[in-house]
Amino acid sequence: FKVDSKNLQAGDDFFDKLGINSLQAMDLLTEIEDSFGVEIPDYELQGINTFGGLAEIIGRRL
Repeated sequence: FKVDSKNLQAGDDFFDKLGINSLQAMDLLTEIEDSFGVEIPDYELQGINTFGGLAEIIGRRL
């Protein structure tokens, strides 16, 4: 996921901005869980497609 973070906004759709599909999104989730030391159940991600939404879920787990 080689994207300059300066080009990312909280409301951006991470599928579009990162150019990923749902399988790659699962890889992203694994990287996030490992980086932050959290476990995020799949059901919490239903309907989440923005960086802001993802950050909110991570924040609740920290």
